Amino acid sequence: MIVKDLFGKTQDGREVDLYSLRNSAGTTVDIITYGATINNIYTSDKNGEFADILTGFDTVEGHEKYSANQGMTIGRYANRIAQGKFSIDGVEYNVTKNERGITSLHGGGELAHAIWKAIIIDDSAIEMTYSSPDGAHGFPGNVDFKVTFTLYEDNSLKIDYFAVSDKKTVINMTNHAYFNLAGKGNILGHELMINADKFTPTDADSIPTGELRSVEGTPFDFRQSKPIGRDIGADDVQLRQVKGYDHNFCLKDDDGPAAVAYEPESGRVMEVFTDLPGVQLYCGNFLDGTRPGKDGIMLEQYCGFCLETQFWPNTPNMPEFPQCTIDAGEKFESCTVFRFSVKK
Repeated sequence: MIVKDLFGKTQDGREVDLYSLRNSAGTTVDIITYGATINNIYTSDKNGEFADILTGFDTVEGHEKYSANQGMTIGRYANRIAQGKFSIDGVEYNVTKNERGITSLHGGGELAHAIWKAIIIDDSAIEMTYSSPDGAHGFPGNVDFKVTFTLYEDNSLKIDYFAVSDKKTVINMTNHAYFNLAGKGNILGHELMINADKFTPTDADSIPTGELRSVEGTPFDFRQSKPIGRDIGADDVQLRQVKGYDHNFCLKDDDGPAAVAYEPESGRVMEVFTDLPGVQLYCGNFLDGTRPGKDGIMLEQYCGFCLETQFWPNTPNMPEFPQCTIDAGEKFESCTVFRFSVKK
């Protein structure tokens, strides 16, 4: 079942709609047209009690004034591009440098702050579309984007990403949900598995150095489930320079989940499946208690964690990385699934 309501209006008067997807188990996913944003996910705990497991905002104003991309659809290029520039076939493109004037982060925020058009596909799926003009934030090509959200009876939320451009360009799309499976407090006690033997260490600007470093013997070893907080404060330069985890993990190419999170008190479990080569673990390291979130509760450091499925950061400038350049007329397609359950 899908119900549509008015969520609010932007500062410039544009209406933002909210679509609630609900299955027979009572699991509910609220998506707003501002940023094609997953605003709420209500799932039950081991006692059958429902709670919202996303940190974020109750109002459009919150998303406009305070958002650190909570729940938003991210593109054209998720994550960072070094020095805000890259080349395609010998032509250099300079894109918005919106992170300390040094790097381009999340495509300059275009998709995240756009108003998307929504169409209800059936009782379980909604499609959102947005057209980005050639040269937007410096990127080449008129690009038509489509994101389809489907909530299944097994409590899986599938996100299908689609894009097509009239010029050769780069595309890297993700969702930036901040999860807290307890529905409150911090996420340091969550247990996390990431199906990756290697990660991409970064420089002081959070740009990959080019090394694919083994996780073995490092705080980045999540091959066996462990509490997120166990090693987050370890004396490791990779952790110190970004106040915790904000790194891309190089996923193993197999049929298992890319990641599994478990919160012991509630019993909630979240499995992540993707066809993309990487996932960025970010733990809200730079949230500092100055931004009011849902119910007016301030967003504190480590109040949520992100598992952003993606191509690796700075791929357009790293030819040795898996590439995400598409030709004119070529379809970009990707799929990520978040599956929720409980462990009693």
